[in-house]
Amino acid sequence: MNTRFSWFNATSIALGFAFLYIPILLLVIYSFNESRLVTVWGGWSTKWYASLLTNEDLLDAAWVTVRVAFISATVATILGTLAAIVLVRMNRFPGRTLFSGMIFAPLVMPEVITGLSLLLLFVAINFDRGFWTIVMAHITFSMCFAAVVVQARLLDFDKSVEEAAMDLGATPVNTFMQVTLPIIAPAVISAWLLAFTLSLDDLVIASFAQGPGATTLPIKIYSQVRRGVTPEINAISTIMIAIVTLGVLTASFITRRAQQRASAGAK
Repeated sequence: MNTRFSWFNATSIALGFAFLYIPILLLVIYSFNESRLVTVWGGWSTKWYASLLTNEDLLDAAWVTVRVAFISATVATILGTLAAIVLVRMNRFPGRTLFSGMIFAPLVMPEVITGLSLLLLFVAINFDRGFWTIVMAHITFSMCFAAVVVQARLLDFDKSVEEAAMDLGATPVNTFMQVTLPIIAPAVISAWLLAFTLSLDDLVIASFAQGPGATTLPIKIYSQVRRGVTPEINAISTIMIAIVTLGVLTASFITRRAQQRASAGAK
């Protein structure tokens, strides 16, 4: 069905995109502002990026954020992939409904509730809050996103390929490692990139799970913004936008290549 062009639809779309992306564009532009006053344009300059290299507080927070995102995304992708396999391949087992609900609960659970519940858990078991509590908190909410992505790929998976491999003498483990995993690899990579991106910009849950010596970059930026925006914040925010954008483009490229290979194989 063809959709007619209308100026109302075009204007609505344009205003929607402008509302979403003009503030981000302004932030990027003002990160190259010569003036220290973020609301006064003083010409183009990259000195705030150079100044950022000497800001140890922001750099330490950025390093913590990257490490947390890498570890949590890796663990969440592994657990999410295993959970997706269980949900797709094991249609009936006692407690399946409860298991599925526990996996996907963080998708609909408010972040404040998730963060508060994790905080109460860490306090109850007398677990010192710090780097690893943030990692565990990020694994908790990002694992469900990874499971959704991988599950969507497994639902369209042709099981006859696995059956052929096992008929030729491959063990279940070898079949998974040499047949199943390479086929679902684009979905697994996309799940990792999604989990990595979600961890990078999380503020609410990390604020409940953080401890001394483990402050993530979003928390650091938020605490500094409350005292006033500085050019260094614009610069580090622009770098974060670039990293997230690169991750999204990479995931889109991998997905598109996988679809092209699948279409070529079908022909």
